[in-house]
Amino acid sequence: MNDKIKKYELSATNLLRSANSGILSTISKAYKGYPFGSYVTFITGPDRSIYIYASTLAQHTKNLFKDSKACITLSREKEDDDKQNSQRLTLMGDLEPVNENDKEYIKNRFHTFLPESKKYSKMHDFDFYKLSLHKIRWIGGFGEIAWLKNKNWKPHSPKWLSTEMQMIEHMNQDHQNVIYSTFKAQHGKADKKAKMIALCVDGYFIESSGEIFYINFDDICLNAKSYREMLISQAKQYREFEQ
Repeated sequence: MNDKIKKYELSATNLLRSANSGILSTISKAYKGYPFGSYVTFITGPDRSIYIYASTLAQHTKNLFKDSKACITLSREKEDDDKQNSQRLTLMGDLEPVNENDKEYIKNRFHTFLPESKKYSKMHDFDFYKLSLHKIRWIGGFGEIAWLKNKNWKPHSPKWLSTEMQMIEHMNQDHQNVIYSTFKAQHGKADKKAKMIALCVDGYFIESSGEIFYINFDDICLNAKSYREMLISQAKQYREFEQ
């Protein structure tokens, strides 16, 4: 992967992990062939899959039952007056019900990132859906455009998944200084009470003063050894931010 594409991928991942809402486009069941846009909230899984929590009564869900093809578009405006220079990420794929074996994990992750989703659990017509990615389009501004096709956007099953909570607990109890320095380095915020709350193959999430922030890695970490090595690398890299 050349340096330009690697930069695009890192920026795209940051947008994906930092967002929790976007525009979902499905193929209309009622008006054949026309796209149907909906505003939705979502979370990302440990890999870069996207999950939504939707009612079967929603029009976009009815569309998905007919045709699973879907697209989610995210955007983030830059600090200038030209909105056409905003960052945009378009994720195309198939949005289908989550496997029964994965639902409990996804439900708990949803409750972590979007606590208000708990109230929908009492409604029987809500279910979880996963966007399996096929194509990813990145626009970072004028002249910064690419289809991201590398292997890092394909579904991964991290080997550390079964020990995720133990890893989080260990970091929060024994290495809070690393969380503090990394948070300060990447987000410019000093909070000694910041806590790690979830892991992903390309970084992790922390909670600070009721807000959630994404900490990015430079590479994909699929096993506990590589994850530990990345945390150690960041601890060394950001040591000056411990003060």
